[in-house]
Amino acid sequence: MKLELSVSVVFVIFPTAILARWLGIPSVPFIESEANRTFSLKQLKYIIVDSKYQNAVNTEGETLIPPTLKSFASVFSDDLSSSLELSVPVRIGEAALPNSIFMTVGNASRYLDAAGRKTSEGYSIDITIYGIVITGASPLGAFWGTRSVLQQAALSDGMKLSLGSAIDSPGWAIRGVFLDIARHYYPSEFLIEMCSYLSFFKQNTFHLHLSDSPGLNPDLTYEEKMDFYSAFRLDSPDPAVKGLNKRANESYSQSDFENIQESCASRGVTIIPEIEAPGHALVINQWKPKLALDTDFTMLNISHPETIPDMQTIWSTFLPWFHSKTVHLGADEYQSTEITEYNLYVNTMHDYINKNFDKKVRIWGTFPPSEISNETNINLNVSIQHWEYFEANPYFDFIQKGYNVLNSDDQFYIVAKWSGSYPQTLNITRIFHGATDGGPTAPYIFDKVNATNNPPRDSPYVLGQMPALWNDFGPNSTSVIEAYYALREGLPALGDKQWGGDLLMDEYLSIFETLQAAIPGQNLDRRISSKTSIILSYDFSNNEKVYDKSGNGYDGEIKGDCMIESSILTLKTGCSVTTPLFSKGRNYTLSFSVKPTSPTPGTLFSGPASSLLAGNGSINNVMLITGGDAYILNYTLPLNVWADVRLIGIGNATYLSVTPSNSTMETVHEFTTTIGDYSNSFIWNNPMAIEAPVAVIGGDSFEGQMRNITLLNGADEKYVGFAKPLVIGVAPYT
Repeated sequence: MKLELSVSVVFVIFPTAILARWLGIPSVPFIESEANRTFSLKQLKYIIVDSKYQNAVNTEGETLIPPTLKSFASVFSDDLSSSLELSVPVRIGEAALPNSIFMTVGNASRYLDAAGRKTSEGYSIDITIYGIVITGASPLGAFWGTRSVLQQAALSDGMKLSLGSAIDSPGWAIRGVFLDIARHYYPSEFLIEMCSYLSFFKQNTFHLHLSDSPGLNPDLTYEEKMDFYSAFRLDSPDPAVKGLNKRANESYSQSDFENIQESCASRGVTIIPEIEAPGHALVINQWKPKLALDTDFTMLNISHPETIPDMQTIWSTFLPWFHSKTVHLGADEYQSTEITEYNLYVNTMHDYINKNFDKKVRIWGTFPPSEISNETNINLNVSIQHWEYFEANPYFDFIQKGYNVLNSDDQFYIVAKWSGSYPQTLNITRIFHGATDGGPTAPYIFDKVNATNNPPRDSPYVLGQMPALWNDFGPNSTSVIEAYYALREGLPALGDKQWGGDLLMDEYLSIFETLQAAIPGQNLDRRISSKTSIILSYDFSNNEKVYDKSGNGYDGEIKGDCMIESSILTLKTGCSVTTPLFSKGRNYTLSFSVKPTSPTPGTLFSGPASSLLAGNGSINNVMLITGGDAYILNYTLPLNVWADVRLIGIGNATYLSVTPSNSTMETVHEFTTTIGDYSNSFIWNNPMAIEAPVAVIGGDSFEGQMRNITLLNGADEKYVGFAKPLVIGVAPYT
């Protein structure tokens, strides 16, 4: 209906109007006013922020720290510079000027969601030969309009946008992704980069699962249960929660979490925090064992008189940290014989959080409401995050009884690295053909097979949609960056459907990589700019300075008592060569020749994401360390012998190739992980994708010589899928 209204208005002004749409992620309804006429962003001189609304904020969204229109404009200016190399400063003004983008707020009633309600996230864009006007229902709506401009500029020839207008608004309020950061730690910087990724595709929610443990075998001894891996990722000095956080180096202080929330909010993304209980509560029971349910040490005994007060203590400690209007209690997979106690827990915590901190509460859909009149059900003000039909039917059990429901049906679940039932990446085909009629999925589609299980598209009780990425097997099962690759290609496609876009699968695939390369505020692919496939080349031919012979100018700097002579770098304890680079993501080849002169273990290369070591502690095995975990090869570099070494990252695997000078054979080893633990079964030899560490050469206890260090963009396909270890003869490989 909105589109028809727009067409009629435009026809009055432009008799030759052409109905069209912008191919973007999400797609955007667009009406071209004059065929073959464009406005080039290269003409831009200013972003002008409407002085009447420069300090306006969106009060209707989920965040309590919404940016102003001026703040969003500043982010847009930075993005034009980083993504399109356009310098367009921000000014405050009362009206648009020629060759400007004017950002303002107005006419919120024209932007409606799928249920026909006003949404503050809608926007319109008007493009004339004089410039661009972006009008948002709120500052956030205007910001989403800037994402459309960035996308169309990246996709167009010469950053030229057709003259015309767009009116766009999301069908559903919650759009984003869930990440299990309890069973795998992710640095703050990674989470912030992920928010930038989400934001570019107009996704507004990042749900963080902050406490949990891998599955626990109930047959373990008490001591083994107390020692089993678990994590509570928030770290407070408050004595009331002393001992709850056992992993200070893998957690977030209040300032860390503040930075995450503010950085994400600056791009329109709200962090939704989840503290899981009364199930999945091993970390809490390790803190206070008396709270554990006798039949399951991972569950809280809600009937214990200290359980709810202690949970209120935890929440009251951390609720002041949280800048979202909604927080998540977890409340997933609790003991089915304890439903009455479960409902008591959820309702008591809801009342406590709502009355004392003025926040809404969400839980995972676990037990359907009871039809028995004397049973107390979950408060209708608690929203439900549906994930699986064996727990409850989201339509009949919740929506038809007045609950608001967020769609996290496990058709879009991911379990990192391996699972007996779930995939490791989002299913793109299901995104575009996941409806019961073979059409695209949408937030109101909970059941892809039985349409009667789905509410109407315009149901006001459907909050939105969110896939989930779980780390069921704990911290050593993946590297940090593998979480991104699990979502990289599928999440933007799902973002189109979360918004209400109408992209077809072939259209999506035709534009994704171009748009992905233009996303500002992140470098999750860990790309390194290079003029050729040779990114860096150190031959140490100059005794005074480490020159990069690649042509990219990535010269190194000697730190400490290192020596360069006869094109050889001699490393001693504490000396290093630092580069202006950090890490190289898929695909790469880091080659070098090395001659260890001491059996003392030490670091060969290091970076913020990983380190390559010739031993550590008491062992000399070659290993890669990432995310605090070591992936160790059954191989040691030969002492006092030169060896040609290549670290190869290709796809989801990482290899080490070694050819010693006293041998004619190349050996190839793969860095793998064995996931599981003594509590559960093991899954052996899973490949690991680990970035190349290229920030520092040497730097600690390694002693030896290096020469001919080269970093290439790309890797030889012959290494894919080799067994561990593999021996390759000197004859050409076929």
